[in-house]
Amino acid sequence: MKKLRDKIEHFVLTTENHWKTLSVAKQRLLTKVFFGSYCLLTVIVLIYVIVSTGQKSNTMSIDHIDGISTKLIEKASEQNDLTESPIKK
Repeated sequence: MKKLRDKIEHFVLTTENHWKTLSVAKQRLLTKVFFGSYCLLTVIVLIYVIVSTGQKSNTMSIDHIDGISTKLIEKASEQNDLTESPIKK
């Protein structure tokens, strides 16, 4: 885990050093490009959500729940048997 953290920290430091070596004009341009891309992506997602929820075929059916599955009851009883077993310390 420490190796992974060190690799990530090294990557962040090299990226930060590369960013600092760029001129201020390039930094501003890249910031504008990234922000514009983020805004465009946000608008696209909002349009997609509005269009998909506005369709008439978009319906939700609510049905009666018949009961609890027997598999869930069997799983719960197995877990209770395991947790209630005496353990010597």
